[in-house]
Amino acid sequence: MKPRPITNCTRVGVLIGVIICSGCANNAARQDGDVWDPFEPINRVSFKINDLGDKYVLRPIAKGYETVTPRPIRTGVNNFFDNLSYPVTITNDILQGKFTQGVADAARFVANSIFGLGGFFDIAQYAGLEEHNEDFGQTFGVWGIPEGPYFVVPVFGPRTMRHGVGNLADSLVHPQTQFNDSSIRTKVNLFYFVHRRSTLLAFDDELNRAFDKYVFIRDSYLQNRRYLRYDGEPPEGDLFFEENDEEFEDF
Repeated sequence: MKPRPITNCTRVGVLIGVIICSGCANNAARQDGDVWDPFEPINRVSFKINDLGDKYVLRPIAKGYETVTPRPIRTGVNNFFDNLSYPVTITNDILQGKFTQGVADAARFVANSIFGLGGFFDIAQYAGLEEHNEDFGQTFGVWGIPEGPYFVVPVFGPRTMRHGVGNLADSLVHPQTQFNDSSIRTKVNLFYFVHRRSTLLAFDDELNRAFDKYVFIRDSYLQNRRYLRYDGEPPEGDLFFEENDEEFEDF
């Protein structure tokens, strides 16, 4: 697999995003996970478009995929994509100063890549190597960059400014975006979207019961990002989060 060159546009996009996030410093008193949705009318339009696309396209395909793909295969595929994201996790371990965790995650990545057939089998769990999830959005939070406003991005869904810029930075080191052949890259990403949507089908009934689906997804997303930012241990006094962290952990 030949690495895809990092374009100047990507670099500039990341830099501009970081500057924008830094420019939110006048909102530093706002806590991660607080609802800051200044573009709600526009976001609701994007949400509606995404919801229609999910209802008539992505969800039916995901249900068909779940129906024809045995559970052990889906588990293996999930393991594969989790392992594929580990260069991002290891990079952010180091950037956050979690050096011991970084060494363990590097060992986990090597073990699963070699002995787990590219990560299809999670061999590392039997060696006591715990799975972690780190990304540049979390790293920016550790560095003190404010979360920024909430957006709903067409196709890609909910983001905060910090997380969105973090996604751009993640793409610089994520193997899934580094295929030089754009055709292969597109096919892998489309398959990933379908598989990822299939893992969320169990949440559909709960989501459909929500009084306001937009608010439900927004609040769930913000709580989950806060959970990740603080490694599952948010600051004391966040009673709402402490009461609901298990509900939002896997959203």
